Amino acid sequence: MRFVARVLLIHWNAQEAATLLETLRRAGHVIDYDEKADYGLLRRLRLSPAEAVVIDLARLPSHGREVATAIRGSKATRHIPIVFVNGAAEKVEAIRRELPDAVYTSTADLESALREAIDKPPQAPVVPAQMMSRYAGRTAAEKLGIKEGCTVALVDPPREYRRVLGEVPADVRFQEQDGDGCAVTLWFVREPDSYRRALPRMRDAAGCTKLWAVWPKQKALTQTMIREGAVAIGLVDYKICSIDEAWSAMALARPRSRKGADD
Repeated sequence: MRFVARVLLIHWNAQEAATLLETLRRAGHVIDYDEKADYGLLRRLRLSPAEAVVIDLARLPSHGREVATAIRGSKATRHIPIVFVNGAAEKVEAIRRELPDAVYTSTADLESALREAIDKPPQAPVVPAQMMSRYAGRTAAEKLGIKEGCTVALVDPPREYRRVLGEVPADVRFQEQDGDGCAVTLWFVREPDSYRRALPRMRDAAGCTKLWAVWPKQKALTQTMIREGAVAIGLVDYKICSIDEAWSAMALARPRSRKGADD
């Protein structure tokens, strides 16, 4: 009897996803494809349940880990088997340590791995720490990578930025510029239009400093807007944290040239 399943495929590049889509469709599976994997994903999964979620790790493996963590974090979706496909060995191993009961495979072996995942789902799914909670107990400076003696660039900071950052290591220097020659750049953004206008200029800064987009919580900007705007001009995000009760931050970078190592 032919094995047919309803599968959600998550991949952040439609062209690169074509091979996986063709592999799954040739096998007769019903495929939902998600390129954004935004924060409506869990709601869509609840409304239209999949028998398995396939997440490609060849591009943006940190995003794949984040999506899997969110799926496992919800009681309504954590029972859905997760299959990770492809990816650099060291990235895959790091995710395997957090989600040992997921299935890990390659495109060539995807069909058998998918059957295994659906036939033998985890009985007590591992629920890893959610992305934000991993920073619990750390200072804002530690979360942002601000170390002793480094120079921090500030772009459009609020007047109370020192209060926002709290205690910082010794000999940290702050200067208001775009980040050239600075270890860390904190780019404070407040509304969507000015954020998008400044992105091309800040993309240049991302090549020579650790760039954080910092935005006020519960305002006009959202995490999804920050991410989608960055991706649209060729940046990737690889880390997110809560600075304090009022501000969040997302680290943005230019993707590395080696395929599969862009975060």
